Amino acid sequence: MMRRNIRRRAGSFIAALFLTAPAHADVLVDNVEGLTLTADGQTQRFTGVLVDDNGRVQQLFQRGDKRPARVDYRLDGKSRVLMPGLIDSHVELMKLGIAALTLDLSGTRSLAEAQAKIAAYAAAHPDLPWIMGYGWNQEQWGLSRYPVAAEIDAAVRDKPVWLIRADGHAGWANSAALAAAGIAAASKDPVGGRIERIAGTPRPAGVLVGSAAGMVERKLPPPRPEDLDQALADVQQRLLERGITAVADMGTTIEAWQAYRRAGDLGTLRLRILAYAQGTEAMALIGGPGPSPWLYEDRLRFNGVLLQLDGALGSRGAALKAPYADQPAGRGLNLITDTQLKNLMSRAAIDRFQVAVAATGDKAVATLLDAIEDQAPTYTGDRRWRIEHAELVDPADFPRFARNGLAVSMQPQALLSGLGMAEARLGAPRLAGAYAWKSLAAAGARLAFGSGAPAGQLKPFADIAVATTRHGGDAQPFGGWQPQERLTRESALAAYTTGAAWAGFADGRLGRIAIGQRADFLLVDRDPLLASPADLRGLRVLQTWVGGRLVWQAKEANAGARR
Repeated sequence: MMRRNIRRRAGSFIAALFLTAPAHADVLVDNVEGLTLTADGQTQRFTGVLVDDNGRVQQLFQRGDKRPARVDYRLDGKSRVLMPGLIDSHVELMKLGIAALTLDLSGTRSLAEAQAKIAAYAAAHPDLPWIMGYGWNQEQWGLSRYPVAAEIDAAVRDKPVWLIRADGHAGWANSAALAAAGIAAASKDPVGGRIERIAGTPRPAGVLVGSAAGMVERKLPPPRPEDLDQALADVQQRLLERGITAVADMGTTIEAWQAYRRAGDLGTLRLRILAYAQGTEAMALIGGPGPSPWLYEDRLRFNGVLLQLDGALGSRGAALKAPYADQPAGRGLNLITDTQLKNLMSRAAIDRFQVAVAATGDKAVATLLDAIEDQAPTYTGDRRWRIEHAELVDPADFPRFARNGLAVSMQPQALLSGLGMAEARLGAPRLAGAYAWKSLAAAGARLAFGSGAPAGQLKPFADIAVATTRHGGDAQPFGGWQPQERLTRESALAAYTTGAAWAGFADGRLGRIAIGQRADFLLVDRDPLLASPADLRGLRVLQTWVGGRLVWQAKEANAGARR
């Protein structure tokens, strides 16, 4: 896949930059406006941090405290803000890396613009057997329907084209791709999927929703190990430059896991990865008898499994208790049955793998809560069952989140795409449980925030601004959408640090600048707890440190360091 389109610059750049800070040395970062959150969510301030030669925080200093006379490496922070590295709780890491090597339609604002980009990309890459891409969204194009295969054919007809929708739960194919997958009028909808049809006929229109997308994806040329290695090198830099020092990788394959291990063995793994397999078969291949130990100085751990219960609201695949307001005949897609869900959860839990379940609609969330309550008496102890997305929750189910130590992994920017779409899909009376961050936290859930990339964008500070304002920066609607669900700055930052660490069984290691924890921190150009929402959206990361070592810095940043 993409054999002649692989970029070779990022891996060597990161490796060279990594050498700017010494390996296994005492490091003092001084003269900073430091901040972190305590275990109970309070803000702690400091002016200096000492990192030991194992990459852990050894001491925090207040103004006036005596500093050590001799250290191996000393950095003058020049009164800049130092804060914990961010943890993105929901990334499809390898898909994000591979997507960067394919066609990006996320910025297109019309069908015509998307068609032009498809045609231009195909012309620029005549050697590719398939044209692949991601990011289209008919809502952004002002279409009241899905696009069709003929609209790709108008741009590219001579080879298969497969384009993933922005939410990751539907794909758009041209006629050649449909033919390659054997999808025709007689094809049946698979369980948990839907083949969109041309109105009034059985002929496939070109969009495949839910599990139906797999009918095409099974025909795609697989990436080579070299492609995966390069994708990982590229995506690490993108994450680190945005201040993300750790991710929960949702949907790890055995091939991706081997790429992570190769990077760890070679010393090029800069990011911390908490891996969750795509289904129980991959779980058994990767983990065998149980979760892995922490590897490569806490840079890699195999935690558990991701199960998919339903689809997305945007493609009307989220499973709902009542019909869609704009499609009364539909209630979404159930990708697996209730019994299958419980069996898969049991298969994972019996070997102490952590279970994460993607449940978007209120029916799917209620089904998962039922399953957890059914399993909890058998699988006791600290399980930290994870619910991914939970974009719509029936308010009647809020009290159930107080039980069984649930972690709710959500993506704040999903609210932005949902501002108009959710109202159309659900109708005003059902919006009380939409993107209900504050209500879920008040009910006892532990929030963990992430981007959902590649379906979402890597903009963590903009996410924090969304969580505290409930709008996208345009102040519309006035006061924010469903403003009763706004979070405080501290709560939103916690969801990207301490809450995210807790959700991945990484608390005590990651998420805080505290004695004994890994020294993952950022130098940024303003205080995220004091900046205005507009300034927060524009916050710049100047340096990123992982394990007490500098792994990325802005070109214009003056390190101010000396030995």
